[in-house]
Amino acid sequence: MNLDFSIQPPSTELISDLCEKARYIRRDVLLTITNAESGHPGGPLSMADYMTALFFKYLNIKPHKSDWEDRDRFVLSNGHASALQYALMAGRGYFPRAELLTFRATNSRLLGHPSSVMLPGIEISTGSLGQGLSVAQGMAMGCKLAGKNELTVYCSCGDGELQEGSIWEAVMSASHYKLDNLILMVDANNAQIDGYVEDVMRLEPLVDKFKSFGWQTIEADGHHMQSICESFELAQIRTGKPTVLLFKTTMMKGCPTYENIPGWHGRPPTPEECSGMLKELGFDETYEEARKTLAEDC
Repeated sequence: MNLDFSIQPPSTELISDLCEKARYIRRDVLLTITNAESGHPGGPLSMADYMTALFFKYLNIKPHKSDWEDRDRFVLSNGHASALQYALMAGRGYFPRAELLTFRATNSRLLGHPSSVMLPGIEISTGSLGQGLSVAQGMAMGCKLAGKNELTVYCSCGDGELQEGSIWEAVMSASHYKLDNLILMVDANNAQIDGYVEDVMRLEPLVDKFKSFGWQTIEADGHHMQSICESFELAQIRTGKPTVLLFKTTMMKGCPTYENIPGWHGRPPTPEECSGMLKELGFDETYEEARKTLAEDC
């Protein structure tokens, strides 16, 4: 990644702390989905590193006051990755971690796709792919019109989602209105529910496409925490352009036996598989043991 601005490099202590947090976030995601016997593990594990950096370092929020007017906004356009957002929100203190075990259960606040009606802290209900960036673009424009130029609107989407035409309408509009308070994060893991992205509908050259629309475009290793933090630092600088962070990632990252297999886009692990995944993440507990620990974290 070539940085065009002089920025403060993240400290070794910060990088180490975020890496460890991301490891535990992956653990909670796997426990959440395995317990529900339903959900999408592939994307959340590929997104976990940069999303951990966002939620624990860069996103300006107050979990105890989710409707704080001057908060940054976050839109999970790829709403099927909800287990990751819930794990991050629990980690930030929006609700007890034990509530993760209600994921997708009847009367739970933690729906399969995020609902702003059910759970405080969710900005917009998502799940219909391709719509989130348009919502985020509107939020960013609203902040500008209200004179709140210091607020940042972050939007997450998967690379497969970029096959939706509405994404590119929002890309064009955001550039036209010079929304430099809008940051799009793309999980470029080259895998979607139907197979590998390049086989389903080729997207490259993505960098050239975003640049041609007038976006500041930054590529980074989505599993290298220092590069992730440097990307976010650079994205904070107002340049008169919206910013896209193209994070190169691997589906199911952290669990080598299961990595880069599109079938894991939407299949929950069995308890036995989850135990193996936890071991590959460096945890010395089975799924049942880890689930018991999570259930007691009230």
